[in-house]
Amino acid sequence: MFANILEALTNALSPQTLLLLAFGTAAGIAIGAMPGLSVNMGIALLYPMTFTFKGVQGIIMLLGVYCGAIYGGSISAILLKTPGTPASAATVEDGYPMANEYRPVNLEDYNGPQLPPQPGRALGLSTFASMFGGIFSAVMLILLAPQLARVATSFSKPEYFALALFGISIISSVSSESVLKGVIGGFIGLFIATIGIDSMSGKMRFTFGNTYLIGGVSFIPILIGLFAFAQVLQSIEDEFQQKYSIQKPQKTIAKIDRVFPTAEDLRLVLPTILRSSIIGTFIGCVPGTGGDISSWISYNEAKRWAKDKRRFGHGDPRGICASESGNNSVSGGAMIPMLTLGIPGDGATAILMGALMVQGLQPGPLLFSKDTVRVYAIFIGFMLANILMGIFGFSLIRLFAKVIHVPNYILIPAIVLITFVGTYSYNHSMIDVYIMLGFGILGYFLKKFKFAPSAIILGIILGATAEQNFSGSLIMSGGDFSIFLTSPICAVFLVISLISVMSPLIGPIVRKILVRGTR
Repeated sequence: MFANILEALTNALSPQTLLLLAFGTAAGIAIGAMPGLSVNMGIALLYPMTFTFKGVQGIIMLLGVYCGAIYGGSISAILLKTPGTPASAATVEDGYPMANEYRPVNLEDYNGPQLPPQPGRALGLSTFASMFGGIFSAVMLILLAPQLARVATSFSKPEYFALALFGISIISSVSSESVLKGVIGGFIGLFIATIGIDSMSGKMRFTFGNTYLIGGVSFIPILIGLFAFAQVLQSIEDEFQQKYSIQKPQKTIAKIDRVFPTAEDLRLVLPTILRSSIIGTFIGCVPGTGGDISSWISYNEAKRWAKDKRRFGHGDPRGICASESGNNSVSGGAMIPMLTLGIPGDGATAILMGALMVQGLQPGPLLFSKDTVRVYAIFIGFMLANILMGIFGFSLIRLFAKVIHVPNYILIPAIVLITFVGTYSYNHSMIDVYIMLGFGILGYFLKKFKFAPSAIILGIILGATAEQNFSGSLIMSGGDFSIFLTSPICAVFLVISLISVMSPLIGPIVRKILVRGTR
Protein backbone atom coordinates (compact mmCIF):
# COMPACT_ATOMS: atom_id res chain seq x y z
CA MET A 1 0.00 0.00 0.00
CA PHE A 2 2.83 2.40 0.88
CA ALA A 3 4.43 1.70 -2.51
CA ASN A 4 1.14 2.54 -4.25
CA ILE A 5 0.80 5.81 -2.36
CA LEU A 6 4.40 6.74 -3.18
CA GLU A 7 3.85 6.02 -6.88
CA ALA A 8 0.62 8.02 -6.83
CA LEU A 9 2.42 10.96 -5.22
CA THR A 10 5.09 10.78 -7.91
CA ASN A 11 2.46 10.86 -10.64
CA ALA A 12 0.34 13.61 -9.07
CA LEU A 13 3.29 15.84 -8.17
CA SER A 14 5.12 15.63 -11.49
CA PRO A 15 5.81 19.07 -13.02
CA GLN A 16 3.55 18.43 -16.01
CA THR A 17 0.64 17.28 -13.82
CA LEU A 18 0.97 20.28 -11.51
CA LEU A 19 1.11 22.62 -14.51
CA LEU A 20 -2.04 21.07 -15.97
CA LEU A 21 -3.76 21.25 -12.59
CA ALA A 22 -2.87 24.92 -12.24
CA PHE A 23 -4.16 25.61 -15.75
CA GLY A 24 -7.40 23.70 -15.10
CA THR A 25 -8.03 25.44 -11.78
CA ALA A 26 -7.38 28.91 -13.18
CA ALA A 27 -9.53 28.19 -16.24
CA GLY A 28 -12.29 26.88 -13.99
CA ILE A 29 -12.28 30.02 -11.84
CA ALA A 30 -12.39 32.21 -14.95
CA ILE A 31 -15.25 30.19 -16.48
CA GLY A 32 -17.20 30.15 -13.22
CA ALA A 33 -16.82 33.91 -12.85
CA MET A 34 -18.45 34.57 -16.22
CA PRO A 35 -22.24 34.82 -15.81
CA GLY A 36 -23.97 32.44 -18.17
CA LEU A 37 -21.19 29.85 -18.31
CA SER A 38 -21.47 26.80 -16.08
CA VAL A 39 -19.37 24.17 -14.33
CA ASN A 40 -20.58 21.52 -16.75
CA MET A 41 -19.73 23.67 -19.75
CA GLY A 42 -16.23 24.34 -18.43
CA ILE A 43 -15.51 20.63 -17.97
CA ALA A 44 -17.03 19.73 -21.35
CA LEU A 45 -15.06 22.48 -23.09
CA LEU A 46 -11.67 21.27 -21.81
CA TYR A 47 -12.60 17.59 -21.94
CA PRO A 48 -10.95 16.94 -25.36
CA MET A 49 -7.58 18.09 -23.99
CA THR A 50 -7.45 14.97 -21.81
CA PHE A 51 -6.96 12.74 -24.86
CA THR A 52 -3.40 13.98 -25.34
CA PHE A 53 -2.23 13.11 -21.81
CA LYS A 54 -1.36 9.76 -20.32
CA GLY A 55 -2.53 8.31 -17.03
CA VAL A 56 -4.59 10.60 -14.84
CA GLN A 57 -3.03 13.91 -15.83
CA GLY A 58 -6.03 14.92 -17.90
CA ILE A 59 -8.45 13.78 -15.18
CA ILE A 60 -6.62 15.87 -12.58
CA MET A 61 -6.83 18.89 -14.88
CA LEU A 62 -10.62 18.42 -15.10
CA LEU A 63 -10.78 18.17 -11.31
CA GLY A 64 -9.12 21.59 -11.20
CA VAL A 65 -11.78 22.93 -13.58
CA TYR A 66 -14.52 21.36 -11.42
CA CYS A 67 -13.31 22.89 -8.15
CA GLY A 68 -12.33 26.23 -9.66
CA ALA A 69 -15.62 26.79 -11.50
CA ILE A 70 -17.76 26.21 -8.41
CA TYR A 71 -15.73 28.81 -6.52
CA GLY A 72 -15.54 31.19 -9.49
CA GLY A 73 -19.30 31.61 -9.48
CA SER A 74 -19.04 33.54 -6.22
CA ILE A 75 -16.95 36.31 -7.84
CA SER A 76 -19.72 37.60 -10.09
CA ALA A 77 -22.32 36.83 -7.41
CA ILE A 78 -20.54 39.14 -4.97
CA LEU A 79 -19.47 41.87 -7.38
CA LEU A 80 -22.40 41.99 -9.82
CA LYS A 81 -25.28 40.33 -7.98
CA THR A 82 -25.27 37.79 -10.82
CA PRO A 83 -24.26 34.27 -9.79
CA GLY A 84 -21.70 32.82 -12.19
CA THR A 85 -23.14 29.37 -11.44
CA PRO A 86 -26.46 28.30 -9.86
CA ALA A 87 -24.53 27.02 -6.85
CA SER A 88 -23.60 30.61 -5.90
CA ALA A 89 -27.14 31.98 -5.89
CA ALA A 90 -27.32 32.06 -2.08
CA THR A 91 -24.00 33.93 -1.94
CA VAL A 92 -25.72 36.97 -3.43
CA GLU A 93 -27.84 37.41 -0.29
CA ASP A 94 -24.95 38.70 1.85
CA GLY A 95 -22.05 38.89 -0.61
CA TYR A 96 -23.44 41.68 -2.75
CA PRO A 97 -24.52 43.93 0.17
CA MET A 98 -21.08 43.60 1.78
CA ALA A 99 -19.26 44.36 -1.48
CA ASN A 100 -21.41 47.19 -2.85
CA GLU A 101 -23.56 48.83 -0.19
CA TYR A 102 -23.08 51.11 2.81
CA ARG A 103 -24.37 49.23 5.86
CA PRO A 104 -25.14 50.48 9.38
CA VAL A 105 -22.86 49.14 12.10
CA ASN A 106 -25.95 48.72 14.27
CA LEU A 107 -29.00 47.57 12.34
CA GLU A 108 -31.25 49.38 14.82
CA ASP A 109 -29.63 52.71 14.01
CA TYR A 110 -29.66 53.44 10.27
CA ASN A 111 -28.60 57.01 10.91
CA GLY A 112 -25.54 55.94 12.91
CA PRO A 113 -22.04 54.90 11.77
CA GLN A 114 -21.95 53.28 8.33
CA LEU A 115 -19.68 50.52 7.05
CA PRO A 116 -18.34 51.25 3.56
CA PRO A 117 -18.53 48.67 0.73
CA GLN A 118 -15.96 45.89 1.34
CA PRO A 119 -15.62 43.80 -1.84
CA GLY A 120 -12.19 42.50 -0.81
CA ARG A 121 -13.51 41.29 2.51
CA ALA A 122 -16.46 39.55 0.84
CA LEU A 123 -14.24 37.86 -1.76
CA GLY A 124 -11.72 36.85 0.91
CA LEU A 125 -14.39 35.21 3.06
CA SER A 126 -15.77 33.44 -0.02
CA THR A 127 -12.31 32.17 -0.98
CA PHE A 128 -11.50 30.88 2.50
CA ALA A 129 -14.89 29.16 2.89
CA SER A 130 -14.64 27.60 -0.58
CA MET A 131 -11.17 26.24 0.08
CA PHE A 132 -12.15 24.90 3.51
CA GLY A 133 -15.28 23.20 2.14
CA GLY A 134 -13.36 21.67 -0.76
CA ILE A 135 -10.54 20.34 1.42
CA PHE A 136 -13.03 18.97 3.96
CA SER A 137 -14.87 17.07 1.22
CA ALA A 138 -11.55 15.80 -0.15
CA VAL A 139 -10.67 14.35 3.26
CA MET A 140 -14.10 12.70 3.45
CA LEU A 141 -13.61 11.30 -0.05
CA ILE A 142 -10.28 9.75 0.94
CA LEU A 143 -11.69 8.28 4.17
CA LEU A 144 -15.10 7.06 2.99
CA ALA A 145 -14.66 5.99 -0.64
CA PRO A 146 -12.37 2.98 -0.03
CA GLN A 147 -14.63 1.71 2.77
CA LEU A 148 -17.72 1.93 0.58
CA ALA A 149 -15.86 0.22 -2.28
CA ARG A 150 -15.01 -2.74 -0.03
CA VAL A 151 -18.69 -3.23 0.74
CA ALA A 152 -19.61 -2.97 -2.93
CA THR A 153 -17.16 -5.69 -4.03
CA SER A 154 -19.73 -8.30 -3.00
CA PHE A 155 -22.13 -7.08 -5.71
CA SER A 156 -23.14 -9.42 -8.53
CA LYS A 157 -25.13 -8.70 -11.71
CA PRO A 158 -28.53 -8.20 -10.00
CA GLU A 159 -27.03 -5.69 -7.56
CA TYR A 160 -25.27 -3.87 -10.38
CA PHE A 161 -28.53 -3.69 -12.35
CA ALA A 162 -30.40 -2.28 -9.33
CA LEU A 163 -27.56 0.19 -8.77
CA ALA A 164 -27.65 1.33 -12.41
CA LEU A 165 -31.44 1.61 -12.20
CA PHE A 166 -31.03 3.82 -9.15
CA GLY A 167 -28.62 5.99 -11.13
CA ILE A 168 -31.13 6.25 -13.96
CA SER A 169 -33.87 7.14 -11.47
CA ILE A 170 -32.05 10.30 -10.41
CA ILE A 171 -32.69 11.63 -13.91
CA SER A 172 -35.93 13.01 -12.52
CA SER A 173 -33.96 14.89 -9.86
CA VAL A 174 -31.65 16.69 -12.29
CA SER A 175 -34.45 17.74 -14.61
CA SER A 176 -35.50 21.19 -13.46
CA GLU A 177 -39.11 21.39 -12.40
CA SER A 178 -40.64 18.76 -14.71
CA VAL A 179 -40.37 15.04 -13.98
CA LEU A 180 -41.90 14.24 -17.36
CA LYS A 181 -39.26 16.26 -19.21
CA GLY A 182 -36.56 14.48 -17.23
CA VAL A 183 -37.98 11.10 -18.17
CA ILE A 184 -38.13 12.11 -21.84
CA GLY A 185 -34.50 13.24 -21.72
CA GLY A 186 -33.53 10.01 -19.99
CA PHE A 187 -35.26 7.95 -22.67
CA ILE A 188 -33.35 9.86 -25.35
CA GLY A 189 -30.11 8.93 -23.59
CA LEU A 190 -31.17 5.30 -23.13
CA PHE A 191 -32.07 5.04 -26.82
CA ILE A 192 -28.68 6.43 -27.84
CA ALA A 193 -27.02 3.86 -25.55
CA THR A 194 -28.69 1.02 -27.49
CA ILE A 195 -27.25 2.05 -30.87
CA GLY A 196 -24.56 -0.31 -32.15
CA ILE A 197 -23.70 -3.93 -31.42
CA ASP A 198 -25.58 -5.61 -28.56
CA SER A 199 -22.84 -6.80 -26.20
CA MET A 200 -24.88 -9.83 -25.10
CA SER A 201 -26.25 -11.12 -28.41
CA GLY A 202 -23.89 -9.52 -30.91
CA LYS A 203 -26.76 -8.23 -33.06
CA MET A 204 -26.78 -4.87 -34.82
CA ARG A 205 -29.28 -2.32 -33.50
CA PHE A 206 -30.39 0.97 -35.09
CA THR A 207 -27.30 1.20 -37.31
CA PHE A 208 -29.33 1.60 -40.55
CA GLY A 209 -26.43 0.12 -42.49
CA ASN A 210 -24.06 2.89 -41.40
CA THR A 211 -20.63 1.61 -40.43
CA TYR A 212 -20.03 4.61 -38.14
CA LEU A 213 -22.92 3.53 -35.88
CA ILE A 214 -21.69 -0.06 -35.44
CA GLY A 215 -19.65 0.99 -32.43
CA GLY A 216 -22.41 3.27 -31.13
CA VAL A 217 -22.65 7.05 -31.16
CA SER A 218 -19.50 8.65 -29.75
CA PHE A 219 -20.02 10.14 -26.30
CA ILE A 220 -17.62 13.06 -26.73
CA PRO A 221 -19.40 15.05 -29.48
CA ILE A 222 -22.73 14.60 -27.67
CA LEU A 223 -21.19 15.95 -24.48
CA ILE A 224 -19.56 18.96 -26.13
CA GLY A 225 -22.66 19.71 -28.17
CA LEU A 226 -25.14 19.58 -25.29
CA PHE A 227 -23.09 21.56 -22.79
CA ALA A 228 -20.71 23.78 -24.77
CA PHE A 229 -22.12 24.51 -28.24
CA ALA A 230 -25.69 24.85 -26.92
CA GLN A 231 -24.44 27.51 -24.52
CA VAL A 232 -22.72 29.30 -27.41
CA LEU A 233 -26.07 29.54 -29.22
CA GLN A 234 -27.70 30.84 -26.04
CA SER A 235 -24.93 33.41 -25.58
CA ILE A 236 -25.40 34.63 -29.16
CA GLU A 237 -29.10 35.11 -28.50
CA ASP A 238 -28.37 36.97 -25.26
CA GLU A 239 -25.90 39.21 -27.07
CA PHE A 240 -28.50 40.21 -29.63
CA GLN A 241 -31.06 40.88 -26.91
CA GLN A 242 -28.62 43.13 -25.05
CA LYS A 243 -27.58 44.90 -28.24
CA TYR A 244 -31.12 45.93 -29.07
CA SER A 245 -32.25 46.42 -25.50
CA ILE A 246 -33.22 49.93 -24.45
CA GLN A 247 -31.82 49.43 -20.97
CA LYS A 248 -28.15 48.49 -21.18
CA PRO A 249 -26.73 46.34 -18.35
CA GLN A 250 -24.36 48.18 -16.07
CA LYS A 251 -21.23 46.46 -14.81
CA THR A 252 -19.51 48.50 -12.14
CA ILE A 253 -17.23 47.02 -9.52
CA ALA A 254 -16.11 48.71 -6.35
CA LYS A 255 -12.38 48.90 -5.67
CA ILE A 256 -11.09 45.66 -4.16
CA ASP A 257 -9.20 46.12 -0.90
CA ARG A 258 -7.45 43.42 1.19
CA VAL A 259 -8.77 39.93 0.53
CA PHE A 260 -7.49 37.75 3.37
CA PRO A 261 -10.03 37.47 6.25
CA THR A 262 -9.16 38.97 9.61
CA ALA A 263 -8.78 36.88 12.76
CA GLU A 264 -12.04 38.33 14.06
CA ASP A 265 -13.91 37.24 10.93
CA LEU A 266 -12.40 33.75 11.10
CA ARG A 267 -13.50 33.29 14.73
CA LEU A 268 -17.00 34.33 13.75
CA VAL A 269 -17.39 32.11 10.67
CA LEU A 270 -15.47 28.91 11.53
CA PRO A 271 -18.41 27.12 13.23
CA THR A 272 -20.62 28.02 10.24
CA ILE A 273 -18.02 26.82 7.74
CA LEU A 274 -17.58 23.48 9.51
CA ARG A 275 -21.33 22.88 9.76
CA SER A 276 -21.91 23.83 6.12
CA SER A 277 -19.04 21.62 4.93
CA ILE A 278 -20.60 18.62 6.66
CA ILE A 279 -24.00 19.45 5.14
CA GLY A 280 -22.52 19.91 1.66
CA THR A 281 -20.52 16.67 1.73
CA PHE A 282 -23.59 14.70 2.83
CA ILE A 283 -25.80 16.30 0.17
CA GLY A 284 -23.14 15.64 -2.47
CA CYS A 285 -23.22 11.92 -1.62
CA VAL A 286 -26.92 11.81 -2.56
CA PRO A 287 -27.14 11.42 -6.36
CA GLY A 288 -29.37 13.95 -8.07
CA THR A 289 -28.70 16.82 -5.69
CA GLY A 290 -26.17 19.58 -6.28
CA GLY A 291 -24.41 22.70 -5.14
CA ASP A 292 -27.46 24.93 -5.54
CA ILE A 293 -29.48 22.83 -3.09
CA SER A 294 -26.55 22.56 -0.68
CA SER A 295 -25.85 26.31 -0.70
CA TRP A 296 -29.44 27.21 0.18
CA ILE A 297 -29.73 24.56 2.89
CA SER A 298 -26.39 25.60 4.40
CA TYR A 299 -27.42 29.26 4.29
CA ASN A 300 -30.73 28.45 5.93
CA GLU A 301 -29.04 26.44 8.70
CA ALA A 302 -26.52 29.23 9.34
CA LYS A 303 -29.40 31.65 9.77
CA ARG A 304 -31.27 29.19 11.99
CA TRP A 305 -28.28 28.73 14.34
CA ALA A 306 -27.48 32.46 14.53
CA LYS A 307 -28.66 34.45 17.54
CA ASP A 308 -28.78 37.72 15.57
CA LYS A 309 -30.69 36.53 12.48
CA ARG A 310 -31.52 40.07 11.37
CA ARG A 311 -27.97 40.62 10.13
CA PHE A 312 -28.45 38.06 7.36
CA GLY A 313 -29.20 39.76 4.07
CA HIS A 314 -27.23 42.84 5.13
CA GLY A 315 -23.68 41.62 4.50
CA ASP A 316 -23.27 39.04 7.27
CA PRO A 317 -19.97 37.11 6.86
CA ARG A 318 -21.67 33.90 7.99
CA GLY A 319 -24.10 34.07 5.09
CA ILE A 320 -21.27 34.23 2.54
CA CYS A 321 -19.31 31.43 4.19
CA ALA A 322 -22.32 29.16 4.66
CA SER A 323 -23.20 29.27 0.97
CA GLU A 324 -19.65 28.90 -0.35
CA SER A 325 -18.47 26.14 1.99
CA GLY A 326 -21.77 24.34 1.40
CA ASN A 327 -21.56 24.35 -2.40
CA ASN A 328 -17.82 23.61 -2.66
CA SER A 329 -17.99 20.64 -0.30
CA VAL A 330 -20.52 19.02 -2.62
CA SER A 331 -17.74 18.25 -5.11
CA GLY A 332 -15.98 15.68 -2.92
CA GLY A 333 -19.26 14.21 -1.75
CA ALA A 334 -20.49 13.77 -5.33
CA MET A 335 -17.31 11.90 -6.27
CA ILE A 336 -17.85 9.25 -3.58
CA PRO A 337 -20.76 7.44 -5.31
CA MET A 338 -19.22 8.15 -8.72
CA LEU A 339 -15.91 6.43 -7.96
CA THR A 340 -17.18 3.64 -5.72
CA LEU A 341 -20.52 2.72 -7.30
CA GLY A 342 -20.33 4.21 -10.79
CA ILE A 343 -23.28 6.52 -10.03
CA PRO A 344 -22.63 10.21 -10.83
CA GLY A 345 -23.66 12.54 -8.05
CA ASP A 346 -24.47 15.41 -10.44
CA GLY A 347 -24.02 16.54 -14.02
CA ALA A 348 -20.36 17.49 -13.53
CA THR A 349 -19.41 14.10 -12.09
CA ALA A 350 -21.30 12.44 -14.96
CA ILE A 351 -18.90 14.19 -17.35
CA LEU A 352 -15.92 13.26 -15.16
CA MET A 353 -17.12 9.66 -15.16
CA GLY A 354 -17.11 9.70 -18.94
CA ALA A 355 -13.55 11.07 -18.87
CA LEU A 356 -12.46 8.21 -16.60
CA MET A 357 -14.01 5.66 -18.93
CA VAL A 358 -12.27 7.16 -21.96
CA GLN A 359 -8.96 6.78 -20.08
CA GLY A 360 -9.72 3.09 -19.43
CA LEU A 361 -10.88 3.53 -15.83
CA GLN A 362 -14.23 1.92 -15.05
CA PRO A 363 -15.78 3.61 -11.97
CA GLY A 364 -17.09 1.10 -9.47
CA PRO A 365 -15.91 -1.01 -6.53
CA LEU A 366 -13.30 -2.88 -8.59
CA LEU A 367 -11.62 0.39 -9.52
CA PHE A 368 -9.97 0.51 -6.08
CA SER A 369 -8.38 -2.91 -6.46
CA LYS A 370 -7.51 -2.83 -10.17
CA ASP A 371 -6.24 0.78 -10.43
CA THR A 372 -5.17 1.59 -6.90
CA VAL A 373 -2.32 3.87 -7.93
CA ARG A 374 -4.44 5.98 -10.25
CA VAL A 375 -7.24 6.23 -7.67
CA TYR A 376 -4.77 7.54 -5.07
CA ALA A 377 -3.42 9.98 -7.67
CA ILE A 378 -6.98 11.25 -8.24
CA PHE A 379 -7.40 11.73 -4.48
CA ILE A 380 -4.16 13.69 -4.26
CA GLY A 381 -5.02 15.74 -7.35
CA PHE A 382 -8.44 16.62 -5.94
CA MET A 383 -6.88 17.78 -2.67
CA LEU A 384 -4.29 19.86 -4.53
CA ALA A 385 -7.01 21.37 -6.74
CA ASN A 386 -8.78 22.79 -3.70
CA ILE A 387 -5.52 24.11 -2.24
CA LEU A 388 -4.57 25.74 -5.54
CA MET A 389 -8.07 27.21 -5.78
CA GLY A 390 -7.48 29.00 -2.48
CA ILE A 391 -3.99 30.16 -3.47
CA PHE A 392 -5.24 31.56 -6.78
CA GLY A 393 -8.23 33.13 -5.08
CA PHE A 394 -6.18 35.08 -2.56
CA SER A 395 -3.36 36.06 -4.90
CA LEU A 396 -5.14 36.64 -8.23
CA ILE A 397 -8.63 37.75 -7.21
CA ARG A 398 -8.21 41.17 -8.83
CA LEU A 399 -7.28 39.49 -12.11
CA PHE A 400 -10.18 37.04 -12.01
CA ALA A 401 -12.58 39.88 -11.25
CA LYS A 402 -11.63 41.47 -14.57
CA VAL A 403 -12.65 38.29 -16.41
CA ILE A 404 -16.25 39.37 -15.90
CA HIS A 405 -15.69 42.18 -18.42
CA VAL A 406 -14.43 39.96 -21.28
CA PRO A 407 -16.68 41.02 -24.20
CA ASN A 408 -18.81 38.38 -25.86
CA TYR A 409 -17.50 39.24 -29.32
CA ILE A 410 -14.15 37.80 -28.13
CA LEU A 411 -15.46 35.05 -25.87
CA ILE A 412 -18.02 33.44 -28.20
CA PRO A 413 -15.71 32.90 -31.24
CA ALA A 414 -13.03 31.46 -28.93
CA ILE A 415 -15.49 28.94 -27.47
CA VAL A 416 -16.77 28.00 -30.94
CA LEU A 417 -13.20 27.33 -32.10
CA ILE A 418 -12.49 25.15 -29.06
CA THR A 419 -15.68 23.11 -29.55
CA PHE A 420 -14.88 22.35 -33.21
CA VAL A 421 -11.21 21.58 -32.66
CA GLY A 422 -11.88 19.52 -29.54
CA THR A 423 -14.58 17.43 -31.20
CA TYR A 424 -12.53 16.74 -34.32
CA SER A 425 -9.39 15.86 -32.36
CA TYR A 426 -11.09 12.90 -30.64
CA ASN A 427 -11.51 10.60 -33.68
CA HIS A 428 -10.34 12.93 -36.49
CA SER A 429 -13.81 12.49 -37.95
CA MET A 430 -16.06 15.15 -39.44
CA ILE A 431 -19.05 12.96 -38.56
CA ASP A 432 -18.28 13.68 -34.90
CA VAL A 433 -18.37 17.40 -35.70
CA TYR A 434 -21.77 17.04 -37.38
CA ILE A 435 -23.07 15.10 -34.36
CA MET A 436 -21.76 17.82 -32.06
CA LEU A 437 -23.56 20.50 -34.10
CA GLY A 438 -26.78 18.48 -34.12
CA PHE A 439 -26.75 17.91 -30.38
CA GLY A 440 -25.75 21.52 -29.81
CA ILE A 441 -28.88 22.68 -31.62
CA LEU A 442 -30.89 20.05 -29.74
CA GLY A 443 -29.39 21.23 -26.44
CA TYR A 444 -30.29 24.84 -27.24
CA PHE A 445 -33.95 23.95 -27.70
CA LEU A 446 -33.88 21.63 -24.69
CA LYS A 447 -32.88 24.62 -22.56
CA LYS A 448 -35.64 26.70 -24.09
CA PHE A 449 -38.21 24.10 -23.08
CA LYS A 450 -36.62 23.54 -19.63
CA PHE A 451 -35.18 20.09 -20.35
CA ALA A 452 -31.97 19.13 -18.52
CA PRO A 453 -29.11 17.94 -20.77
CA SER A 454 -27.72 16.04 -17.77
CA ALA A 455 -30.63 13.59 -18.07
CA ILE A 456 -29.48 12.57 -21.57
CA ILE A 457 -25.88 12.16 -20.41
CA LEU A 458 -26.91 9.98 -17.46
CA GLY A 459 -29.07 7.86 -19.75
CA ILE A 460 -26.17 7.29 -22.14
CA ILE A 461 -23.66 6.43 -19.41
CA LEU A 462 -25.86 4.16 -17.31
CA GLY A 463 -28.04 2.66 -20.05
CA ALA A 464 -25.48 0.12 -21.25
CA THR A 465 -24.60 -0.91 -17.68
CA ALA A 466 -28.23 -1.45 -16.77
CA GLU A 467 -28.96 -3.43 -19.92
CA GLN A 468 -25.94 -5.71 -19.66
CA ASN A 469 -26.51 -6.55 -16.02
CA PHE A 470 -30.26 -7.01 -16.52
CA SER A 471 -29.65 -9.53 -19.31
CA GLY A 472 -26.86 -11.19 -17.35
CA SER A 473 -29.09 -11.54 -14.28
CA LEU A 474 -31.84 -13.24 -16.28
CA ILE A 475 -29.29 -15.61 -17.81
CA MET A 476 -28.10 -16.49 -14.29
CA SER A 477 -31.66 -17.17 -13.10
CA GLY A 478 -32.92 -18.87 -16.24
CA GLY A 479 -35.38 -16.07 -16.90
CA ASP A 480 -36.72 -15.86 -13.33
CA PHE A 481 -37.36 -12.20 -12.41
CA SER A 482 -37.45 -13.04 -8.70
CA ILE A 483 -33.65 -12.89 -8.70
CA PHE A 484 -34.00 -9.12 -8.30
CA LEU A 485 -35.95 -9.54 -5.06
CA THR A 486 -34.03 -12.36 -3.38
CA SER A 487 -31.01 -10.14 -2.74
CA PRO A 488 -31.59 -7.67 0.14
CA ILE A 489 -29.16 -5.16 -1.39
CA CYS A 490 -30.91 -5.37 -4.75
CA ALA A 491 -34.34 -4.94 -3.16
CA VAL A 492 -33.17 -1.91 -1.18
CA PHE A 493 -31.83 -0.20 -4.30
CA LEU A 494 -35.08 -0.89 -6.16
CA VAL A 495 -37.07 0.73 -3.34
CA ILE A 496 -34.70 3.71 -3.24
CA SER A 497 -35.07 4.05 -7.01
CA LEU A 498 -38.85 4.31 -6.62
CA ILE A 499 -38.43 6.94 -3.90
CA SER A 500 -35.97 8.84 -6.08
CA VAL A 501 -38.43 8.94 -8.98
CA MET A 502 -41.15 10.35 -6.71
CA SER A 503 -38.95 12.89 -4.90
CA PRO A 504 -39.22 15.69 -7.51
CA LEU A 505 -42.94 15.88 -6.87
CA ILE A 506 -42.29 17.30 -3.41
CA GLY A 507 -38.79 18.72 -4.03
CA PRO A 508 -39.91 22.09 -5.47
CA ILE A 509 -42.18 22.64 -2.49
CA VAL A 510 -39.34 21.98 -0.05
CA ARG A 511 -36.99 24.27 -2.00
CA LYS A 512 -39.50 27.13 -2.01
CA ILE A 513 -39.89 26.78 1.75
CA LEU A 514 -36.09 26.86 2.22
CA VAL A 515 -35.63 29.89 -0.03
CA ARG A 516 -38.51 31.73 1.62
CA GLY A 517 -37.00 30.98 5.03
CA THR A 518 -33.73 32.69 4.08
CA ARG A 519 -35.33 35.94 3.02
